Amino acid sequence: MKIILRIALAVALMAALPARSALEVFACEPEWASLVREVAGSRASIYVATTAMQDIHRIQARPSLIARARMADLVVCTGAELEVGWLPMVLSQSGNDKVQLGKPGYLAVASVVPRIEVPASVDRAMGDVHPAGNPHIQWGPRQVQLGANEIAKRLSQLDPAGDAEYKNRLADFTSRWSAATARWAQQGAPLKGVGVIQHHKNFAYLFEFLGMKELGTLEPKPGVEPTSSHLNDLVQRQPSDPARLILRSSYQSPQASEWLAEHTKVPAVMLPATVGGSEGAKDLFGMFDDAIRRMLTALGA
Repeated sequence: MKIILRIALAVALMAALPARSALEVFACEPEWASLVREVAGSRASIYVATTAMQDIHRIQARPSLIARARMADLVVCTGAELEVGWLPMVLSQSGNDKVQLGKPGYLAVASVVPRIEVPASVDRAMGDVHPAGNPHIQWGPRQVQLGANEIAKRLSQLDPAGDAEYKNRLADFTSRWSAATARWAQQGAPLKGVGVIQHHKNFAYLFEFLGMKELGTLEPKPGVEPTSSHLNDLVQRQPSDPARLILRSSYQSPQASEWLAEHTKVPAVMLPATVGGSEGAKDLFGMFDDAIRRMLTALGA
Protein backbone atom coordinates (compact mmCIF):
# COMPACT_ATOMS: atom_id res chain seq x y z
CA MET A 1 0.00 0.00 0.00
CA LYS A 2 2.86 2.35 0.88
CA ILE A 3 4.49 1.69 -2.48
CA ILE A 4 1.27 2.56 -4.31
CA LEU A 5 0.94 5.78 -2.34
CA ARG A 6 4.54 6.73 -3.14
CA ILE A 7 4.00 6.10 -6.85
CA ALA A 8 0.79 8.14 -6.79
CA LEU A 9 2.59 10.97 -5.00
CA ALA A 10 5.45 10.92 -7.53
CA VAL A 11 2.99 11.04 -10.44
CA ALA A 12 1.16 13.94 -8.81
CA LEU A 13 4.42 15.85 -8.29
CA MET A 14 5.49 15.29 -11.90
CA ALA A 15 2.12 16.51 -13.13
CA ALA A 16 2.53 19.66 -11.06
CA LEU A 17 5.89 20.52 -12.67
CA PRO A 18 5.84 22.87 -15.66
CA ALA A 19 6.15 21.11 -18.99
CA ARG A 20 9.70 21.05 -20.36
CA SER A 21 10.16 23.30 -23.35
CA ALA A 22 10.75 21.60 -26.67
CA LEU A 23 13.99 23.51 -27.28
CA GLU A 24 16.80 25.05 -25.27
CA VAL A 25 17.98 28.28 -26.93
CA PHE A 26 21.22 30.15 -26.19
CA ALA A 27 20.92 33.77 -27.35
CA CYS A 28 24.13 35.79 -27.46
CA GLU A 29 22.31 39.13 -27.16
CA PRO A 30 18.99 40.28 -25.63
CA GLU A 31 17.54 41.34 -28.99
CA TRP A 32 17.69 37.78 -30.33
CA ALA A 33 16.30 36.37 -27.10
CA SER A 34 13.37 38.76 -27.50
CA LEU A 35 12.87 37.74 -31.11
CA VAL A 36 13.04 34.01 -30.35
CA ARG A 37 10.48 34.58 -27.58
CA GLU A 38 8.16 36.24 -30.10
CA VAL A 39 8.35 33.31 -32.51
CA ALA A 40 8.72 30.34 -30.18
CA GLY A 41 6.57 31.32 -27.23
CA SER A 42 6.63 28.69 -24.51
CA ARG A 43 8.11 26.03 -26.81
CA ALA A 44 11.62 27.40 -26.15
CA SER A 45 13.51 27.96 -22.93
CA ILE A 46 15.83 30.89 -23.62
CA TYR A 47 19.14 31.74 -21.96
CA VAL A 48 20.57 35.21 -22.66
CA ALA A 49 24.36 35.36 -22.54
CA THR A 50 24.77 39.15 -22.24
CA THR A 51 22.91 42.27 -21.17
CA ALA A 52 22.36 45.74 -22.59
CA MET A 53 24.76 47.10 -19.97
CA GLN A 54 27.71 45.14 -21.37
CA ASP A 55 29.96 45.93 -24.32
CA ILE A 56 29.31 42.91 -26.49
CA HIS A 57 32.77 43.23 -28.04
CA ARG A 58 34.43 42.56 -24.68
CA ILE A 59 32.68 39.55 -23.16
CA GLN A 60 34.71 36.80 -21.48
CA ALA A 61 34.19 33.12 -22.35
CA ARG A 62 33.13 32.23 -18.81
CA PRO A 63 32.54 28.62 -17.66
CA SER A 64 28.86 29.49 -17.06
CA LEU A 65 28.45 30.42 -20.73
CA ILE A 66 30.15 27.20 -21.82
CA ALA A 67 27.84 25.16 -19.57
CA ARG A 68 24.78 26.83 -21.07
CA ALA A 69 25.99 26.32 -24.64
CA ARG A 70 26.48 22.64 -23.81
CA MET A 71 22.74 22.34 -23.11
CA ALA A 72 21.54 24.26 -26.16
CA ASP A 73 19.61 22.96 -29.14
CA LEU A 74 19.94 26.30 -30.93
CA VAL A 75 22.43 29.16 -30.59
CA VAL A 76 21.27 32.50 -32.00
CA CYS A 77 23.86 35.27 -32.28
CA THR A 78 24.55 38.35 -34.37
CA GLY A 79 27.62 37.06 -36.19
CA ALA A 80 29.60 39.37 -38.52
CA GLU A 81 32.45 38.85 -36.03
CA LEU A 82 30.68 40.81 -33.28
CA GLU A 83 31.25 37.93 -30.83
CA VAL A 84 34.60 36.85 -32.27
CA GLY A 85 36.40 37.50 -28.97
CA TRP A 86 34.44 34.93 -26.96
CA LEU A 87 31.84 32.87 -28.83
CA PRO A 88 34.22 30.56 -30.76
CA MET A 89 35.78 29.44 -27.48
CA VAL A 90 32.36 29.01 -25.83
CA LEU A 91 31.16 26.80 -28.67
CA SER A 92 34.33 24.73 -28.98
CA GLN A 93 34.59 24.17 -25.22
CA SER A 94 30.91 23.24 -24.97
CA GLY A 95 31.49 19.96 -26.80
CA ASN A 96 27.99 20.35 -28.21
CA ASP A 97 28.15 19.24 -31.83
CA LYS A 98 24.58 20.44 -32.52
CA VAL A 99 25.46 24.14 -32.23
CA GLN A 100 28.77 24.36 -34.05
CA LEU A 101 29.18 26.67 -37.07
CA GLY A 102 27.49 25.23 -40.14
CA LYS A 103 25.08 23.07 -38.13
CA PRO A 104 21.29 23.73 -38.03
CA GLY A 105 21.65 24.57 -34.35
CA TYR A 106 23.79 27.64 -35.02
CA LEU A 107 22.29 30.81 -36.48
CA ALA A 108 24.22 34.02 -37.12
CA VAL A 109 21.45 36.49 -37.96
CA ALA A 110 23.84 38.83 -39.77
CA SER A 111 24.42 36.10 -42.35
CA VAL A 112 20.80 36.31 -43.57
CA VAL A 113 20.25 40.09 -43.60
CA PRO A 114 21.70 42.98 -45.65
CA ARG A 115 24.50 44.82 -43.88
CA ILE A 116 25.80 48.36 -44.28
CA GLU A 117 29.26 49.91 -43.88
CA VAL A 118 31.01 46.90 -45.37
CA PRO A 119 34.63 48.06 -45.85
CA ALA A 120 36.42 47.48 -49.14
CA SER A 121 39.48 46.45 -47.17
CA VAL A 122 40.55 46.26 -43.53
CA ASP A 123 43.84 46.73 -41.72
CA ARG A 124 44.68 47.07 -38.04
CA ALA A 125 45.38 50.81 -38.34
CA MET A 126 41.64 51.35 -38.91
CA GLY A 127 40.76 50.18 -35.39
CA ASP A 128 38.16 47.51 -34.57
CA VAL A 129 36.50 47.50 -37.98
CA HIS A 130 34.29 44.52 -38.82
CA PRO A 131 35.16 43.11 -42.27
CA ALA A 132 31.59 41.82 -42.74
CA GLY A 133 30.05 45.26 -42.15
CA ASN A 134 28.35 46.99 -39.24
CA PRO A 135 27.07 44.20 -36.95
CA HIS A 136 24.55 46.26 -34.93
CA ILE A 137 21.71 45.00 -37.09
CA GLN A 138 19.09 45.01 -34.32
CA TRP A 139 18.45 48.68 -35.18
CA GLY A 140 17.23 47.89 -38.69
CA PRO A 141 13.50 47.05 -38.77
CA ARG A 142 13.95 45.15 -42.03
CA GLN A 143 16.87 43.21 -40.58
CA VAL A 144 14.80 42.25 -37.53
CA GLN A 145 11.98 40.94 -39.73
CA LEU A 146 14.37 38.88 -41.84
CA GLY A 147 15.90 37.55 -38.64
CA ALA A 148 12.47 36.51 -37.39
CA ASN A 149 11.80 34.68 -40.65
CA GLU A 150 15.03 32.69 -40.35
CA ILE A 151 14.50 31.95 -36.67
CA ALA A 152 11.08 30.46 -37.48
CA LYS A 153 12.66 28.23 -40.13
CA ARG A 154 15.32 26.97 -37.74
CA LEU A 155 12.82 26.33 -34.97
CA SER A 156 10.63 24.28 -37.32
CA GLN A 157 13.66 22.37 -38.56
CA LEU A 158 14.77 21.48 -35.04
CA ASP A 159 11.28 20.94 -33.63
CA PRO A 160 8.94 19.78 -36.44
CA ALA A 161 6.11 19.16 -33.97
CA GLY A 162 5.93 22.90 -33.37
CA ASP A 163 5.90 23.94 -37.02
CA ALA A 164 2.30 25.20 -37.06
CA GLU A 165 2.78 27.19 -33.86
CA TYR A 166 5.98 28.79 -35.12
CA LYS A 167 4.29 29.80 -38.37
CA ASN A 168 1.29 31.25 -36.58
CA ARG A 169 3.42 33.20 -34.15
CA LEU A 170 5.65 34.49 -36.98
CA ALA A 171 2.58 35.71 -38.86
CA ASP A 172 1.33 37.50 -35.77
CA PHE A 173 4.75 39.08 -35.15
CA THR A 174 5.04 40.13 -38.80
CA SER A 175 1.68 41.88 -38.68
CA ARG A 176 2.54 43.79 -35.50
CA TRP A 177 6.09 44.57 -36.65
CA SER A 178 4.90 45.92 -40.00
CA ALA A 179 2.41 48.23 -38.29
CA ALA A 180 5.04 49.38 -35.78
CA THR A 181 7.58 50.04 -38.53
CA ALA A 182 5.11 52.31 -40.33
CA ARG A 183 4.38 54.09 -37.05
CA TRP A 184 8.07 54.62 -36.29
CA ALA A 185 8.65 56.06 -39.77
CA GLN A 186 5.82 58.53 -39.20
CA GLN A 187 6.81 59.44 -35.65
CA GLY A 188 10.46 59.79 -36.63
CA ALA A 189 9.81 62.10 -39.59
CA PRO A 190 11.14 65.17 -37.66
CA LEU A 191 14.46 63.34 -37.32
CA LYS A 192 15.03 63.11 -41.07
CA GLY A 193 18.19 64.98 -42.03
CA VAL A 194 19.20 65.61 -38.41
CA GLY A 195 22.96 65.47 -37.94
CA VAL A 196 24.23 63.37 -35.04
CA ILE A 197 27.46 62.36 -33.37
CA GLN A 198 27.43 58.93 -31.77
CA HIS A 199 29.87 57.34 -29.35
CA HIS A 200 30.37 54.13 -31.36
CA LYS A 201 28.67 53.06 -34.58
CA ASN A 202 25.83 51.40 -32.67
CA PHE A 203 22.93 53.14 -34.40
CA ALA A 204 23.88 53.23 -38.09
CA TYR A 205 20.89 51.08 -39.11
CA LEU A 206 18.49 53.32 -37.17
CA PHE A 207 19.96 56.39 -38.89
CA GLU A 208 19.50 54.74 -42.26
CA PHE A 209 15.88 53.88 -41.45
CA LEU A 210 15.01 57.41 -40.24
CA GLY A 211 17.16 59.33 -42.76
CA MET A 212 19.47 60.80 -40.12
CA LYS A 213 23.07 61.85 -40.81
CA GLU A 214 26.05 60.65 -38.81
CA LEU A 215 28.58 63.49 -38.64
CA GLY A 216 31.15 61.73 -36.50
CA THR A 217 31.87 59.44 -33.59
CA LEU A 218 33.31 60.08 -30.15
CA GLU A 219 35.70 57.23 -30.78
CA PRO A 220 38.59 58.39 -33.00
CA LYS A 221 38.57 54.87 -34.46
CA PRO A 222 36.16 51.98 -33.83
CA GLY A 223 36.90 50.41 -30.46
CA VAL A 224 39.30 53.19 -29.38
CA GLU A 225 38.21 55.27 -26.38
CA PRO A 226 37.56 59.00 -26.97
CA THR A 227 40.63 61.21 -26.64
CA SER A 228 40.88 64.89 -25.69
CA SER A 229 42.35 65.84 -29.06
CA HIS A 230 39.59 64.07 -30.97
CA LEU A 231 36.84 65.63 -28.85
CA ASN A 232 38.38 69.06 -29.40
CA ASP A 233 38.36 68.38 -33.15
CA LEU A 234 34.63 67.65 -32.95
CA VAL A 235 34.08 70.95 -31.12
CA GLN A 236 35.98 72.85 -33.83
CA ARG A 237 33.91 71.20 -36.58
CA GLN A 238 30.58 72.07 -35.00
CA PRO A 239 30.10 75.59 -36.51
CA SER A 240 30.58 74.38 -40.10
CA ASP A 241 29.01 70.93 -39.71
CA PRO A 242 26.55 71.26 -36.83
CA ALA A 243 25.22 68.20 -35.02
CA ARG A 244 21.93 68.44 -33.14
CA LEU A 245 22.25 65.30 -31.02
CA ILE A 246 25.10 63.45 -29.30
CA LEU A 247 24.19 59.81 -28.73
CA ARG A 248 25.65 57.07 -26.60
CA SER A 249 24.29 53.64 -25.77
CA SER A 250 23.37 52.21 -22.39
CA TYR A 251 26.69 50.43 -21.73
CA GLN A 252 28.92 53.39 -22.57
CA SER A 253 30.30 55.90 -20.08
CA PRO A 254 28.52 59.28 -20.28
CA GLN A 255 31.75 61.19 -19.65
CA ALA A 256 32.77 61.92 -23.26
CA SER A 257 29.28 62.69 -24.56
CA GLU A 258 28.53 65.02 -21.64
CA TRP A 259 31.86 66.82 -22.08
CA LEU A 260 31.08 67.41 -25.75
CA ALA A 261 27.53 68.49 -24.92
CA GLU A 262 28.85 71.06 -22.46
CA HIS A 263 31.28 72.50 -25.03
CA THR A 264 28.89 72.53 -28.00
CA LYS A 265 25.52 73.11 -26.27
CA VAL A 266 24.18 70.10 -28.17
CA PRO A 267 22.04 67.70 -26.08
CA ALA A 268 23.58 64.37 -25.10
CA VAL A 269 21.11 61.47 -25.17
CA MET A 270 21.40 57.88 -23.97
CA LEU A 271 19.68 55.26 -26.12
CA PRO A 272 19.26 51.61 -25.14
CA ALA A 273 21.97 49.48 -26.73
CA THR A 274 19.40 46.73 -27.05
CA VAL A 275 16.44 45.22 -25.21
CA GLY A 276 16.83 45.93 -21.49
CA GLY A 277 18.94 49.05 -22.00
CA SER A 278 16.27 51.36 -20.58
CA GLU A 279 13.06 51.04 -18.64
CA GLY A 280 11.04 51.39 -21.83
CA ALA A 281 13.04 48.87 -23.87
CA LYS A 282 11.40 45.75 -22.46
CA ASP A 283 11.24 44.13 -25.90
CA LEU A 284 12.14 45.02 -29.49
CA PHE A 285 9.01 47.14 -29.91
CA GLY A 286 9.77 49.08 -26.75
CA MET A 287 13.40 49.49 -27.80
CA PHE A 288 12.45 51.39 -30.97
CA ASP A 289 9.64 53.30 -29.23
CA ASP A 290 11.97 54.46 -26.49
CA ALA A 291 14.88 55.43 -28.76
CA ILE A 292 12.72 57.55 -31.06
CA ARG A 293 10.93 59.16 -28.14
CA ARG A 294 14.22 60.09 -26.44
CA MET A 295 15.61 61.73 -29.59
CA LEU A 296 12.40 63.65 -30.31
CA THR A 297 12.23 64.85 -26.72
CA ALA A 298 15.83 66.10 -26.84
CA LEU A 299 15.04 68.07 -30.01
CA GLY A 300 11.83 69.44 -28.54
CA ALA A 301 9.94 67.95 -31.49
